Amino acid sequence: MLKYNFTLKETGGADVSLDDFKGQNVVLYFYPKNNTAGCTTEATEFKDLYNEFAEANTVILGVSRDTLKSHTKFREKYNLPFLLLSDGDEEVHKLFGVMKLKKMYGKEYMGVERSTFVFTKEGDLVKEFRNVKAKGHAEKVLQFIEDELSQV
Repeated sequence: MLKYNFTLKETGGADVSLDDFKGQNVVLYFYPKNNTAGCTTEATEFKDLYNEFAEANTVILGVSRDTLKSHTKFREKYNLPFLLLSDGDEEVHKLFGVMKLKKMYGKEYMGVERSTFVFTKEGDLVKEFRNVKAKGHAEKVLQFIEDELSQV
């Protein structure tokens, strides 16, 4: 897992690394911005399925470029039970290749491609969901985990 290991701050100010979750599956999802329609939909759908992910021995980690203060407000507003990690310098975004050239109103800019990565309890990357649509995505991720990573 060394290729994908990183350390970021979470809303409580603690350092979080993928290695912290050895023995559990990890869903690492990248999203553009707190309190936007798609990102709120995605976060609340992960929240609604939180117990099912927990039953599947899976931790959910959300990552965006937002500040810890913004993450804290977002978590509190929607009562999110999982950690949100701040990557303001985009290092982890770049590690996972989720910064993409986008277009809006004819202008090009670098933005976050909504993406999710699933790691096994041994730390192996087993699934990449790229350029996903927020609505219904959490259910697809859960289905993959239940089908492919269920307890033996």
